[in-house]
Amino acid sequence: MIEICRSAERGHANHGWLDSYHSFSFADYYDEAHTHYGPLRVINEDRIAGGQGFGAHGHRDMEIVTYVLDGALSHRDSMGNGSTIRHGDVQRMSAGTGVKHSEFNASKEAPLHLLQIWVMPKRVGDQPGYEEKRFEDAEKRGRLRVVASPDGRDGSVTIHADASIHAGLFDGAEEWQFALPAGRRAYVHVARGAVSVNGSALQAGDAAMIEGVDSVTLTNGEAAEVLLFDLA
Repeated sequence: MIEICRSAERGHANHGWLDSYHSFSFADYYDEAHTHYGPLRVINEDRIAGGQGFGAHGHRDMEIVTYVLDGALSHRDSMGNGSTIRHGDVQRMSAGTGVKHSEFNASKEAPLHLLQIWVMPKRVGDQPGYEEKRFEDAEKRGRLRVVASPDGRDGSVTIHADASIHAGLFDGAEEWQFALPAGRRAYVHVARGAVSVNGSALQAGDAAMIEGVDSVTLTNGEAAEVLLFDLA
């Protein structure tokens, strides 16, 4: 079974400095049919104006993954971490028993475009943690590359959840088949460009919820950047 979720159907909030699209219920946006998908709780596509961002605020008991599409993000947190992440970097913050962080556009002029992803952890009350790693475009060209997983396999960041995140870049004749184990589900989010997922044409911002199949096939990419979530 495959269910297509179109970009225009997402929640939308434009605060001037922040233009945000919500794939799942978030803040003032509520969609009873899309509160989560397995442990996947949030995908927010955020565009943040130059010099703007989120001041220090708290989280707990959530795995928070940030995937930058364009621009640079300045991060600071109560664990003492501070860094700037760019396209190709994947950041994981485990909120655990509680953490505060701030996120700002590192540029005063250029816009920042990112995906913020929340995944529900397998356990609550763990200690907070932080990790970031870089994945070059060549590692994702024409294939799905695991960037986050429960066991940190293949150099991915470790998320304490029954979920893995894979990223890929697809264009032209490039094709990839992802084997989906029995009892698992997949969520495919098109971050930019266009691609076909099991024969269904998707554009930037579209997504596909998939279960009850043996594999997920990505074809017909047009400058596509894709995230695939392997979920309990």
